[in-house]
Amino acid sequence: MYNKHLSWILSLSIAAFGMSCTKHTEEATASDDIEKIIAGMTLEEKVGQMTNLTLATIATEVDSTVVVDTARLNNVIVKRHVGSIQNVLTHAYTLDEWHAIIEPIQKLTLEKTRHKIPFLYCIDAVHGTNYVYGATLFPHNIGLAATRNRALVKEAGAITAIQTRAAGIRYNFAPVLDVGRNQQWSRFGETFGEDAYLVTEMGKASIQGFEGGDVSKPQHVAACMKHFIGYSVPQNGKDRAPAYIPEIVLREYFLPSFRSAVKQGTHTLMVNSAEINGTPVHASKYLLTDVLRNELGFKGVVITDWLDILKLKERHQVAATHKDAVYLAVNAGIDMCIVPFDFSFTDDLIALVKEGRISEERINESVRRIIQLKKDLGLFEHPYLEPEAVAGFSKPAYSQTALQLARESVTLLKNEKSVLPLSDKQRVLVTGPFANTLSELHGAWSYSWQGNVEHLYPDSLNTVAEVFKKDAPSNSIFNLAAWSKSTPLNKAALLQTARTADVIVVCAGEAAYAETPGNIPDLAFDSSQVEVIKELAKTGKPIVLVLLEGRPRIIREIEPYCSAVVMAYWPGSQGAQAIYDVLYGKYNPSGKLPFTYPRYSGTLITYDHKLLDEAVEIVEPYQYYYEFKPQYPFGHGLSYTTFEYSPIRISSDTLRGSDSLTVTVTITNTGKVDGQEVVELYTRDLVASITPSVKRLRAFDKINLKAGESKTIDFILTKDDLAFTNEELKTVTEPGAFEILIAANKILFYYK
Repeated sequence: MYNKHLSWILSLSIAAFGMSCTKHTEEATASDDIEKIIAGMTLEEKVGQMTNLTLATIATEVDSTVVVDTARLNNVIVKRHVGSIQNVLTHAYTLDEWHAIIEPIQKLTLEKTRHKIPFLYCIDAVHGTNYVYGATLFPHNIGLAATRNRALVKEAGAITAIQTRAAGIRYNFAPVLDVGRNQQWSRFGETFGEDAYLVTEMGKASIQGFEGGDVSKPQHVAACMKHFIGYSVPQNGKDRAPAYIPEIVLREYFLPSFRSAVKQGTHTLMVNSAEINGTPVHASKYLLTDVLRNELGFKGVVITDWLDILKLKERHQVAATHKDAVYLAVNAGIDMCIVPFDFSFTDDLIALVKEGRISEERINESVRRIIQLKKDLGLFEHPYLEPEAVAGFSKPAYSQTALQLARESVTLLKNEKSVLPLSDKQRVLVTGPFANTLSELHGAWSYSWQGNVEHLYPDSLNTVAEVFKKDAPSNSIFNLAAWSKSTPLNKAALLQTARTADVIVVCAGEAAYAETPGNIPDLAFDSSQVEVIKELAKTGKPIVLVLLEGRPRIIREIEPYCSAVVMAYWPGSQGAQAIYDVLYGKYNPSGKLPFTYPRYSGTLITYDHKLLDEAVEIVEPYQYYYEFKPQYPFGHGLSYTTFEYSPIRISSDTLRGSDSLTVTVTITNTGKVDGQEVVELYTRDLVASITPSVKRLRAFDKINLKAGESKTIDFILTKDDLAFTNEELKTVTEPGAFEILIAANKILFYYK
């Protein structure tokens, strides 16, 4: 027995050694192949690989159909050696249209270029494959974060990858890993919320779905973690505006999500368009080389955002000429430039190398990474359309995933006198400016950049009103014309209809937008919507306010007039059905806010603020107290059932060194209906060398509980979960007392 066992171990060892040798041999061969390609390339060919252009440089639109210009394509691919193209002209395309665009480009590349380095197409598929007709559109990241469901977020990423690859596109500019700590920012809805841990976990799940561990497979695409770093806290709340972030804050809140993505082996990274403390990130060698490359160990491709090298001269004014801007960016660590309209980057970079300002070896570094990306994506072996990818494009299960994600994202913020769920016996008025639109269900990046072109949405999709007409025709009434932008508000007719209803459902919020066009001066709710909701309240009928918005708009004025408030975010293609299902109790809501919903535009404080943020001090007579009163707190979200938490139990009252601490809690569904509950564990550092936050989210889990059922959950804490960035910019865990907080319960423990 001993000899047989020893023989089995030796066999395994030899096999493992053989596999290891094979792997290292394959890697060495791949590396040798890349070096041979680079050695034979001209400088112009190398810089062409670093150049990324938009589709408009090779194509035009004729009667809504994309037509590739052969002469311009030859100039871009053959003469200028460009290695990648991205984006759309004005709107989404069908699979066949995408194939007709991409396949000829690849054919020309492989037939007419010397080294036959495959061409790469890139796209923003940020909440599903949003530029391909027939693809599934999911809730935006802010809604995904509300689900707290890692497995479903990963599944959405996997479906997005399959449908993107089916179009012939292998590189996705997603996910956004910016931590949304300025709720006014117009890209807030693209974030996973305000908490660093939540963003890290949701981002990790999304990347796992996109890349799947092997991006050469026809089910996966290269992900792009963006936007490195600090993009999401512009001081003025506007997109692409300056931020002022002490490095201690940058490392504590904004670096963790990128550090995690690098550890996962994410293939590419896009840079923050803006500037931090007066330094544009595209020109920051400290951030792009010292931190990203040397400290985090990132080995993939760093790509600019749109026009951002040019903006070093034109907007940031840190370069006197465009050539100087190119020098700054490439020297800082840029590998690929989204130029995107001309050859200015190409020409100036070639000139910089010939002048000796940038070494050709520096160019080789970037080209090496770009070719490696293309090899990893399987482009050298399978450069053309993959039948297996196309075959996986459309499956009924994809819509079910979108529906479940939309359901789980919907967050019940208020439910006075249990006005929800609605009853089949009630007469329900469905109204509001967004009750019969698709744009506001989808938001940014939906068939067009802004997502606000209503006629581009497929006829197969339903608005909220259409779902009510379909699923509750006998007890639904509608007043949609009253909110039409083309006709004056007929307030009298609306109120007359409202008086005949038992409940009024108002779909309101903000119109669809993306990036800079979504800039706003403050978070005020639309005044005309406020006025009408107040008028509706005079009928005495309960109002259910359904919010369709990518960021929290201030509802302080109208919230008291609403019996229920439902946050739907931008829920995507199945959003209308999900809203209906939640309102009628066909799905028990389980969403939890991924941000602090502010009460005032001037008080935008995150949940993990410092105690001093709450302090109110009066001098004469001296008194002080603490005040933190958002409209709704981070993690808030009601259910149609009730949950009871046991006291927290811990494996020891002391966590020592590198040991772990087990935290146990039992949750019971004490209501009459089945439900899902998000269990969140927070910690509080009672004394620290850097002022601690009032609490920090450290772990969460989502569980299903039948009525009357109990489940016990264990969380494992280590010293890393208690760590923070200290004054020396080091990540440390200091000895002392900590509290664990779960629901309304807390318990004390010590770290030694």
